[in-house]
Amino acid sequence: MRDDPAVPQELREREARPSQPLRGMRIIEISSYVATPLSGMTLAQLGADVIRIESVGGAPDRTRLPLADSGTSLYWSGLNKGKRAIEVDLACEQGRRLVAELIVGGGRRGGIVISNSERTPDLTYEALRERRPDLIHVLLTGRRDGGTAVDYTVQAATGFPLVTGPEGAGPVNHLLPAWDVAAGLYLATGLLAAERHRLLTGEGQQVRVALEDVALATAGSLGYLAEAQLSSTPRERIGNYVYGTFGRDFTTADGERLMIVTLTPRHWRELLAVTGLTDAVSALGIALGADLEEESERYRHRKVLGGLLAGWFETRTIAQAEAALRTTRVLWSKYRSFTDLAADGARLLRENPLMAQVQQPGIGSYWAPGSPVVMAGEQSPPEASPRVGAHTDEVLRAELGLSSGDLAMLRENGVIQQPTHDPEKEIDYHGATR
Repeated sequence: MRDDPAVPQELREREARPSQPLRGMRIIEISSYVATPLSGMTLAQLGADVIRIESVGGAPDRTRLPLADSGTSLYWSGLNKGKRAIEVDLACEQGRRLVAELIVGGGRRGGIVISNSERTPDLTYEALRERRPDLIHVLLTGRRDGGTAVDYTVQAATGFPLVTGPEGAGPVNHLLPAWDVAAGLYLATGLLAAERHRLLTGEGQQVRVALEDVALATAGSLGYLAEAQLSSTPRERIGNYVYGTFGRDFTTADGERLMIVTLTPRHWRELLAVTGLTDAVSALGIALGADLEEESERYRHRKVLGGLLAGWFETRTIAQAEAALRTTRVLWSKYRSFTDLAADGARLLRENPLMAQVQQPGIGSYWAPGSPVVMAGEQSPPEASPRVGAHTDEVLRAELGLSSGDLAMLRENGVIQQPTHDPEKEIDYHGATR
């Protein structure tokens, strides 16, 4: 890849970095919202050259909340770091033909596409495979039958909101789009598995991941579906208690809140010792006829145990409670808001190698995460997300060999747009600083 003129210099420089094992892989991404962009970004952070295709004016999720004061989407910028972006009119045949050429071209490093849509006939797996038999086509669907679904409808369909939240509440959707996140990582895993198969056999294939299947697989793997089939007692809603063990939140004398979890007998014994409740809980166990050294018994009697411990926390400030807990191996954390988390930058942001400052077009400088994967002791730093069409000319020249005259004709026909910014001032792939 070092001497390949189709690869920008900043991408060739990734070759020397151990955190870039996917260098030399080129992926065309036609996607929006969470799962597929996350999949592409995950691979880009490991060194892949991910070229994001957007319709003229940008993808529909370009304006999704939250927004910076300038109107630039913080959400979009967070999910598309380190990619290249081209702007093409996908409604016209010539635009779709350009995208198809990008997908099937690229030699050994090309022939890979991630998408969350089958609506464009000439960009389907079947159509593209006729031109490139070793094509790897990774597709996200809502349901296995191809029907539409999003994270929150999948939540509703698979039972999770009915066991989330406080007792007596109605359905509670989770803020975290867990199925989108998990699906994005499954897409990346499936792509790498297919690419490995292609390296070994020369054969391409389509990889399909249904969002609803991700939720069903998770519910099955965690035992929730088996429990529903085999138990006569439905799973109950238990608020902030941890199912199957002892864990819950507690409020301190100064109104702060802590989450406490005891997974092992040692955790439990140390929590009782530091709170001075060892003898009281021993007596309680005798009165209840329960061995509270057993995890299942602690869960069964969680409310009375929680009441005893709550009295200890209610008579101590957060500083006193934290000081006591630091002497133990009990699992605990103070509750923090996102605002608190961002304000605690000195420790959590500036000192964590995951984070670095990014100069993001349309936003400015802020702390952003790179890849959480550590390889050979190194992590990939965050890189700026591209403006709409930032790399259109660069990609079409280098990847398809188009001339200035070709690009001018495409603009005249409305297939691509005139750049609205100076490309020499575009933030490059190394826009992160520590």
